[in-house]
Amino acid sequence: MTVAEEFEELRGLLFSIAYRILGSVAEAEDAVQETWLRYESSPTTPSSTKAFLSAVVTRVSIDVLRSARVRREQYVGQWLPEPLLNDPYEDPARSAELADSVSMAALLLLERLSPLERAVFVLREVFGFGFPEVASAVGRSEAACRQLAVRARRHMDGGRPRFPADPQQREELAARFFDALRDGDVEGVRELLSADAEMVGDGGGKAPALARSVIGADHLARLLASIFPVLARIDASVEVCELNGQPGAILRDRDGKVVSTFVLDILDGRIQTIRSVLNPDKLGHLGPVGDAWAITRELQHNRRLAD
Repeated sequence: MTVAEEFEELRGLLFSIAYRILGSVAEAEDAVQETWLRYESSPTTPSSTKAFLSAVVTRVSIDVLRSARVRREQYVGQWLPEPLLNDPYEDPARSAELADSVSMAALLLLERLSPLERAVFVLREVFGFGFPEVASAVGRSEAACRQLAVRARRHMDGGRPRFPADPQQREELAARFFDALRDGDVEGVRELLSADAEMVGDGGGKAPALARSVIGADHLARLLASIFPVLARIDASVEVCELNGQPGAILRDRDGKVVSTFVLDILDGRIQTIRSVLNPDKLGHLGPVGDAWAITRELQHNRRLAD
């Protein structure tokens, strides 16, 4: 097997590690490319290609995360991870950990960890690397990595829901939710939302995202049920799909270009949080990006005509 073939076999794993550390598809792809360049130019052959490449992509991702944190602190409005359509790495033995760790809620919890804690948690708790491999990857002793893992696990466990929704129940609830939205059924939407349901948008100052979150089932149901039927009238489409391992949807304009995404957090049989990404810089990997401002103007014009 050639060097390139070995790398391609592990590309999915490397991307999945980098995405969980960075929360960005574009930055994860860049980290994987940088890992290839370092591997290709390495004068020695590693005893374990998987361990070597995983360590390199982790170190690259830590460096990128440290520089990205400054930008995220200056980010306009709410910052959300880039939506992920498909996780390229599959491991049936760790499918539950993999699915949970890529959710928007988990990625936002990871944002609160230090870069080292985040990397150790991802390698150890998500992908099951041994502490010797983790220590080599992050450049710390095994004892230090064990302490980092304990702190990270305590923080992540404290922020997770105690009783996550069953996957089939989530899909069924999401299908009912999007059907009710298309029909403009305020009551149908409201009954699927928790009393304190919240919607947050990430436009990054480049799209008409919500200035502040919308909170409360009544307010949110009326808002959403008034918007979605109008979207159909302006030939926009809502493509229901799984994003970040959660029920979600992609909003497209009449030309099929991506305008935004929606991801649903579901707990106790109700939708707790709706996270919408509209920043065009975060949507390009899903396809050609449309003009969210134009969609908003057309939407508002049609709503005024309907009133």
